[in-house]
Amino acid sequence: MVSRVRVWLNRTYAENVFFMDQLRRNPSDRAVEVHATHGDPDSPVLAAADTAELEPEGLSAAGYVEYALDQCARRGIDVFVPRLHQAAVVAHRAEFEAVGTALLAPPPEAVAVFQDKVVAYEAVQAIGVPVPPWWRVRSADELTAAVEELEAGGHKACFKPASGAGGVGFRVITRAPFSLVHLNGFPTPYVPLDLVLGALREADEPVDWLVMPRLEQPEVSVDCLTGPDNRIRLAVGRTKNGRRRGFTLSEQWLEPARRIAEGFGLRYLSNIQFRMFGDRPVLMDVNTRPAGGLHQLSLCGVNAPWAAVRLALGDDPGEIAPPFLGQDYTVVSGPRPLRAVSLPQQRTEEPEPEPARAPAPTRVRSDAPGAAQALPL
Repeated sequence: MVSRVRVWLNRTYAENVFFMDQLRRNPSDRAVEVHATHGDPDSPVLAAADTAELEPEGLSAAGYVEYALDQCARRGIDVFVPRLHQAAVVAHRAEFEAVGTALLAPPPEAVAVFQDKVVAYEAVQAIGVPVPPWWRVRSADELTAAVEELEAGGHKACFKPASGAGGVGFRVITRAPFSLVHLNGFPTPYVPLDLVLGALREADEPVDWLVMPRLEQPEVSVDCLTGPDNRIRLAVGRTKNGRRRGFTLSEQWLEPARRIAEGFGLRYLSNIQFRMFGDRPVLMDVNTRPAGGLHQLSLCGVNAPWAAVRLALGDDPGEIAPPFLGQDYTVVSGPRPLRAVSLPQQRTEEPEPEPARAPAPTRVRSDAPGAAQALPL
């Protein structure tokens, strides 16, 4: 009998309950058991896991690696998908392999390049991938100079942290004075320049921001699966234009994504994001981890999480092409059960072999409020 696969996700996004669902509904009908850890006892990923633990707070990166190695050895983890402290974890790949755990993450050199957006932009420019004009800003005077140069070219200026994930810290600069307009309706990313400059001048320490023109839609996130030989096995673009979402296999998006994933060895799952600058796509961001929306590829008949786990275990699935592209869709919020107690309940018995499962439905199940459920348009 083929043994079960034990997969651990550490302090990950709520949307990755769908990642877990897809692992269990894998087309190989392989028994999968998911372990999850998080700092929030009410995280839905803890409730969705087969076994779960609260993570200790206040660990240094080195301390977290020791904690992770203990988890892998004690829990018999076959594949570890690290998000928190990814850079520190991948630097110790050999130690994880020694306890029988494969890391579903790129090598440390690749992670290091994309931790800092300035370093990343310089690196991808060197291999011919277009990027928007950008300025690294650490003071009010530097911000003023960057904004004035962008506005002279007819662009709106925006900024975000030079290091960070997702849209955290993203703001768009406006010259409009603060007024009731900014207090009516829902909050927006727009901030008046004079308020930003005032905050910078009063700050006790410098910021580290990337300033660039506001890029236009569509936004295209290319989900890539890359093997340990640095060769792409899967690349599919997810498009976003306002509320409408869809899929694309257009080479104007996939070709630069492949060049980045293969050129920098972004092994296993990565997500490479583009937007339009004028009439051409430019790089917006590179994530060296699975995207929160990766499960949406199930609408194209693709189970990317399982293909990645197979690859991490040395079972190469070969090149994967989606059998079809799903129809356009949108995302909505929905409920997701939580544990009845604050400390997640543990499953202690050895699970019985699971019966054959029906193929995964094309309709993605709901998540905690604020997470994505895909519905056709």
